[in-house]
Amino acid sequence: MSEIPRELLHQRWVHAHEEDTEDVMVFRPAHYELPPARGRMSFELEPDGTFREAGLGATDVPDEASGSWELEGERIVLGDGAPGGVPRVMAIVSADPERLAVRR
Repeated sequence: MSEIPRELLHQRWVHAHEEDTEDVMVFRPAHYELPPARGRMSFELEPDGTFREAGLGATDVPDEASGSWELEGERIVLGDGAPGGVPRVMAIVSADPERLAVRR
């Protein structure tokens, strides 16, 4: 895959679990029409290097986090503030304005 333009990632991405495969998770932009689903995980990557992430918590209450992010080659690295450990790395399989696929 060729180098990913950082600007391509500057938006809110929503997990489209219907499109996942065994080893790839698929995300769509927030404006993309997805079927109704309970508790879709989403994250937003801001141009200033901050991110916001939301998902359904253990008690069915939205769980939110924020922190910093970087693009290192073909990897999104969530730093300070990332839930589930820091750093958390998402290896990009493919990316375009309407679809982001990352390795599980």
